[in-house]
Amino acid sequence: MLHRRHLLLAGCAAAAGPGWAQQRRSLKDPLRLGVDDALVESGLAPALQKAFGRDTGVAVQLVPGPALPTLDALERGELDAALTNAPEAEARLEQKGLAHDRRPVATGGFVIVGPAPTPKSFDPAGIARMSDATEALVRVRDAALGAPGTVLFLSAGDGSGTHAAEQALWRAARVAPAAPWYQAAAKGSPLLTQARSLPAYALVDRAVWARHGGKPLAVLVEGDPRLSVPVHVMRSFRVNHPAGKIFTGWITGPKGRRVVAGLRGYSVPA
Repeated sequence: MLHRRHLLLAGCAAAAGPGWAQQRRSLKDPLRLGVDDALVESGLAPALQKAFGRDTGVAVQLVPGPALPTLDALERGELDAALTNAPEAEARLEQKGLAHDRRPVATGGFVIVGPAPTPKSFDPAGIARMSDATEALVRVRDAALGAPGTVLFLSAGDGSGTHAAEQALWRAARVAPAAPWYQAAAKGSPLLTQARSLPAYALVDRAVWARHGGKPLAVLVEGDPRLSVPVHVMRSFRVNHPAGKIFTGWITGPKGRRVVAGLRGYSVPA
């Protein structure tokens, strides 16, 4: 009888398709967490994953990728939850009722980096020590057009939170960046790694710079409130991992906040 019951359940699952099987996930199944690449490179996502697993015994599987495709996968139910730094896209998903339980996890931000100035000269675009990010981008454009071949701006170009923030800054500066001085980073290698090898100007995650930055680049522009970005966690409506609510509560609670407070480049949200 038991054998027949198992066969019937297996048949029902097959007929219902993969969605039915996803809904029957247990605490033994890893919670699939989509994460923007920068939040992995910065150490935030791995630190939260490790601390949560140690404290609860529940495994979290990190699924890295750019924020916007990650949120699309969350909408389709291919992920249980997402940790991203693209607030406008997150809000649109939440407002459409396609994701829920969105909570602030950390406050991060971006910096504009570029060729390090010397004691006797500024960087090629002359934006060192500026605090207005949009004015700095205008100067990068003007320098690139005024002296072709001397200035290069490298964009993430991948739908990540970094790319979304960069595009918003260009719009605010009323500049339409274009080749040859504006190029997208090649896939398969971190933006900062490529920018350092060129060297090029770029907008990069502040916490990523703290871990992986260095010569021949330097932080040239920081402190503009428009460079600040919140990091949120949110869950999918299409799947319901038993640990989903526990996870979002833990990383936004006292223990998760202690993890965030211990990482360079992030602060605990108010």
